[in-house]
This record gives sequence, C-alpha cells and structure tokens, in this order.
Amino acid sequence: MEKNQKKLNKSFYIENYGCQMNISDSEIVTSILLDNKFILSDNLENANIILLNSCSVREKAELSIKKRLEELKFLKKKKETIFGIIGCLSKQSRDFLLQEKKINFFVNPNSYKELPNFILYAISNKKYFPSKSFQTKETYTDINPFYGKKKITTFLSITRGCNNMCTFCIVPFTRGREKNTDPYYIIEECKRLYKNGYKEVTLLGQNVDSYLWKKIDFSYLLDFLAQEVPLMRIRFSTSNPHDMSDKVLKIISKHSNICKHIHLPVQSGSNKILKLMNRKYTREEYLSLIKKIRKIIPECSISHDIMTGFCNEDEEDHKYTIDLMNKIQYNYGYMFSYSPRPGTYAYRRLKDNVPQHVKKNRLSEIIELQKKHSFFRMKEYLGKVQEVLIEGESKKNDKHWYGRNTQNLVVVFPKKLSKIGDIVFVKIIENTSATLIGKIS
Repeated sequence: MEKNQKKLNKSFYIENYGCQMNISDSEIVTSILLDNKFILSDNLENANIILLNSCSVREKAELSIKKRLEELKFLKKKKETIFGIIGCLSKQSRDFLLQEKKINFFVNPNSYKELPNFILYAISNKKYFPSKSFQTKETYTDINPFYGKKKITTFLSITRGCNNMCTFCIVPFTRGREKNTDPYYIIEECKRLYKNGYKEVTLLGQNVDSYLWKKIDFSYLLDFLAQEVPLMRIRFSTSNPHDMSDKVLKIISKHSNICKHIHLPVQSGSNKILKLMNRKYTREEYLSLIKKIRKIIPECSISHDIMTGFCNEDEEDHKYTIDLMNKIQYNYGYMFSYSPRPGTYAYRRLKDNVPQHVKKNRLSEIIELQKKHSFFRMKEYLGKVQEVLIEGESKKNDKHWYGRNTQNLVVVFPKKLSKIGDIVFVKIIENTSATLIGKIS
C-alpha cells in the first residue's frame, strides 16, 4: 500500500458539472484531499486522480459526464489513472459506469470525508465499503473549504439536501433530506472570506428559505449576517416560492449589502402541472408573491426556472406558462424541457407522454419570449448609474471590465483607473438582452 500511495499522491484534478452547489462541494473535497496529503493539479494531463463532480438533475448533465469519460480514455492508455465520480448521479447511471469499468468509484455528497479511502483502495484494485455510505446529518462545518486562486466572489452552502419531494427531482435521493448549517459557522466563514479579500458571497441551498436552526430562520440569518459583514455583498439561491416569507423580503429591503435579486423558480404556469409536480403553490399564489416582492423591493430583479413538456402537459398548460411570463416579464431565466430521472416519483408513476418535437417547439417559444423580456428589462437601465463590483476582464475585449450590479445583471465598461475588486459607478449607455454596457461615471 505504501508504494502505491506514493505513486498515487502525485496529484488530483477536479472538473465541475451542474449547479453552484457542486462548485462549493469541490472546494470542500479539495480541502479534504489536501489535508490527507494529496496534491492539487491545475493540469488535467499531469494528474493521476481525476474526479468529475456530477449532476443528475437533467439528463443532459448525465450525458455530459458519460461523454467526458469517453474523451478522457486516452489518459488510461497513456498512464495509470484513477477515475472517480462525486456528486449527484442517478443509481442507474453510476451502476452502469462501475459495471463497465468506466470509473473506479462513486462517492455521494454526504460521504466526501471517505474519499481518501475510496482512492487508496482503488489504486490497489480493491473496492471500498464505507461504514456509513450516507451520512444523513453531514454539513462539513469542520472543513475549511479550499477556495483556490484569489477570487472576489464565492459560494457558501447553508443547507444541503431537500425535503420538498418535487415529483421530477432527484435531489432528495442523491443529496438526502435537508440539513441546515450552524449559523455561527456561516457568520464566521463569511468574516474569514471578507478578511481574505472576498467582496461577495452567495448563500446556497436547494431551498434556502426553509433554513431553520433551532429558532433561527432564514430572515434572522440574513439580518444577522448583513450586520456582521456590512461591507460584503450577500446573495442567495435558490428559493422555493411556497417558503419565501414577508420577513425575508423586508430584510432584503432593509440592508444595502443584500443584493436586490431573487431567483424564484416557477417551473410551470399551469395549476394542473404544478400539482403534478408537487410544487405546493398555485399560479395565483406565485403571482401574488411577485406582486409582494415588487411592492417591498421595487428595484428587485427576478429570474426563473421553467420546465416545459412535463408529464400530461397539453397546449393549454403551455399557454398558461406563456401568459404567466408575459404578466411578470422576468429579467432572465433558465429554461429546459423535461427529462425523466430514474428514481423520482414522475419516473415511476407518471408517463413521459409529450413528444420530443413538441417539447422542442414549446421550449423554443419560451426562450424567444424570454429574450424579448430580458431586452425590455435591460433597456430600463439606460441612462441610469449602477454600482458595479468588478469581477474580471470582459471575454470580448481585454480593455473592458465586467462586473454585476445588485440585480445580478452583467455590466461591461472600459477599464479606466480601476481594478478587480473595486466597486465603481457605471452609467449605462447601451444594452443587449444579456448585458448592460456603460462607462465609469
């Protein structure tokens, strides 16, 4: 084992797929491996341990993992390489990849502390059987995440797992039921981040609004955090509409350092489909919440998730979604068609009966409509001065910076006398459907 361990410890490399939660998890995994004397590589081909941090929320994400493994086959021919998958992957997919020897092991999000053992056993061609493969209460508060190269913004998980049991969603089966993080750990970690030069943190969870630690709910946590790190921008994602409270909205309005943006997945504008999805709110309740947000936080931007082509969705259901979009005119959103996830209620009990070409047409209509709404919303900023945190160089022009305003909208502008991490005031002079263009005022 000692000889193999020396050979193994050269380096590891992690690739992320899927959501922001996976990026946060990779920072935890990196810290665990570094503490166990593994070496982080910034070059894929120099690593002999390759970890793919997977997502299985949609079929496309799983297909990306399988495709990537095919692309990396050359590394096995070139040298001894250990392949592992961490994160969320359906049982069906991971069993297939293990049986076909495409990967050496799989580790779920609640067992990352066991990862060094999985690797050590894999190098000896043995299978590791952890004593507890699914740690129901693991929140990793005893791990200091490894944030890597100097950055300005980062993510911090405050809840893990989910209790909502939406019929289309695999998360409760891959990440387990909801586990909330000690609020004092969250506060201290944010202070540490600010001390180390971070200017913005995004609090993460499958459903942040259901956060509860003893008597401390999400509104109290936000209020406390905003006061404890007053010079740090605070964002959060994701919210479930049926859990968002008036108290949270008032706290967002109260503090200038809590960003004025809410990501509020709707999934469908049809009550029939929402009920089939087990979303626990109606179309009318969702629209009422939007009205409340705009009353309490007038400058707030709102984004969405919309899923089209769910089981039994007909043309009338689709029209309800289009109508809801027209009523709200979101700033931006994430749109996709339904793909059955093995293990979910919808996969077991409902029929995926919307033809692919219909899903494709409906999705195209939704995307085109959102582009129009996004352009309309962006145009509202013309002539206004925006407070922007500079995050880096524009991908299209190295003489320009890009950053985001409090509404989470991307702003591009000439560099002038400024640097990454500065907060500058930018007058907006042009816009596209995705970007605000301006100059430092």
